Amino acid sequence: MGLKVGRSPPYKGARWVSLLCIASFCLGVFVVNRLLTVPGSVRTVNDAISVEHMSQELHPVLECEKKASQLECDDTSLVAEDILFNVSKTHDVIMELDKTISSLEMKLAAARAQNEEIAAVGRKPVIEPLNNRPKVFYVMGIITAFSSRKRRDSIRETWMPQGEDLRKLENEKGIIIRFVIGHSATPGGVLDHAIDAEDAQHNDFLRLVSLLFLVHAIHLALQNHVEGYHELSSKTQIYFSTAAAKWDADFFIKVDDDVHVNLGVVGSLLDRHRSKPCVYVGCMKSGPVLSQKGVKYHEPEYWKFGEEGNKYFRHATGQIYAISKDLATYISINGHILHRYANEDVSLGSWFIGLDVEHIDERSLCCGTPPDCEWKAQAGNICAASFDWSCSGICKSVERMEEVHQRCGEGNGAIWHTSF
Repeated sequence: MGLKVGRSPPYKGARWVSLLCIASFCLGVFVVNRLLTVPGSVRTVNDAISVEHMSQELHPVLECEKKASQLECDDTSLVAEDILFNVSKTHDVIMELDKTISSLEMKLAAARAQNEEIAAVGRKPVIEPLNNRPKVFYVMGIITAFSSRKRRDSIRETWMPQGEDLRKLENEKGIIIRFVIGHSATPGGVLDHAIDAEDAQHNDFLRLVSLLFLVHAIHLALQNHVEGYHELSSKTQIYFSTAAAKWDADFFIKVDDDVHVNLGVVGSLLDRHRSKPCVYVGCMKSGPVLSQKGVKYHEPEYWKFGEEGNKYFRHATGQIYAISKDLATYISINGHILHRYANEDVSLGSWFIGLDVEHIDERSLCCGTPPDCEWKAQAGNICAASFDWSCSGICKSVERMEEVHQRCGEGNGAIWHTSF
């Protein structure tokens, strides 16, 4: 009896546990059913979690790749900028070096020419600055050779003033006339001594010097210009450089030593173009480019002018032509990079291609010898220069120069009465 009083039966606790389990199960089923009715939300949440997880995993990789790419681009950009800067700096250095070399060339040429003249009269050599060069109207350089003494004498006896008249022409008219010649292949030899003696007698030579540019060694060597037929292009270039260094002239003229010239007429025609900056005056032509070997005026570089049978660009015939001061200065400054063709007149014409140069076709600079020059004089058109096309000068000029002067000349006193 004592066991039944104050105790609950054991099956009652198990029943409550069973009820609680059943209730929990039902509640769980209810919650699951509610969730299954909104599957998009579950996917959205899962997707968001997945995307965020992937983003967190990929972000360091993308950031690393981005930084690496940016670093590589920055490095490439810096290298490119360094290269461009160095190229630009090198170009500036080269341009400055060219200017320095050109300035030295003009000064050395002027010093050499001046020292030679000073040595002849025994005065102390003095190097004048370029801005102290004598101001003149035109310089006429008569291109000559060692073997042309008789040609030079024929010119001295006709159209070229001598002695005091030559100095008077310089002082009163601003006209400089010189025979232009270099040096022999054997310096100080018989040929050079002969020219020295002739110059001492007449004092009418301009001896040429040239500069060799050894850029890689940054070295300058002063050399005499060596005479030779195939060096005419170089001789012409050095003549203009030397003359421009010695005289501050409005025009520089090149003429061969077998051409007759009327100095007054030349002065009058050049005076008409005195205010123009870049003038190239001469008898303009455009002859054929000769590719056949062995012929006169053969052009070894004929292929540069196009197909066989082509003509040259327009240029002045080589017997006589004039260029203005700016063009002579251009040749002087850029002489070391100007290309030289086989023919001197072609070389000069090529140097002005691409420049804003006015080509003046002056036919009075290429009159024929009598009777052509006489007919033109009778018509009131006195020739500035006369020669024979067939001989590229006056045929047998030594024997005929006096005749041409008498029949085609302007008169010995004309130069003194001509106003420029």
